[in-house]
Amino acid sequence: MKLTASMMLTLDGVYQGPGGPDEDRRGGFERGGWTASHADQQMGPFLVELFGRADALLLGRKTWEIWEPYWPNHDDDSFGHTINVLPKYVPSTTLKDPTWQNTHVIDGDVEAAIRELKATPGRELQVHGSGVLLRWLLERDLVDELNLRISPVIVGDGLRLFPEHGQTHDLELVDSWSTSSGVMIQTYRPSGRVTFGPAG
Repeated sequence: MKLTASMMLTLDGVYQGPGGPDEDRRGGFERGGWTASHADQQMGPFLVELFGRADALLLGRKTWEIWEPYWPNHDDDSFGHTINVLPKYVPSTTLKDPTWQNTHVIDGDVEAAIRELKATPGRELQVHGSGVLLRWLLERDLVDELNLRISPVIVGDGLRLFPEHGQTHDLELVDSWSTSSGVMIQTYRPSGRVTFGPAG
């Protein structure tokens, strides 16, 4: 399976709490729900097509905890049903005996388990949100495709996808388009580390 990661971001790189004010208040974050001002009818068909390519989901524990109370109560919707029935793999040492259907906890060698998942036949193993997990995956060159949905907002606070000091990543732009409300959909293929030019 190809490992495809999808992330909602602000222009200042924040991924925390895109859906609502109470979605993720870690660190006292009070600016959640920043995607609402640029909601667009074009996003629905895009997401249906995106999730339609998934044969399994790889979720960080926090994302799983945000989704788990919501999606089982929306199984009557075809989109929600897809998320509920897909296998969901969650690297965690603290998540015990999950009751959400098709949840599988990875509590051993996470990298080996993910490489094994990628080696199985299928279309896409998809990561959604899960910023800490996504950074970890990128550092180990496990991401095959990175999809960023960048809202034209600057929230000025919150958890950022990339830290001020971290690993370099060179990316090849595969596709780029914008919705009518200005959300940029950027698809990249990681292509190793950044090469820096000589001093001028």
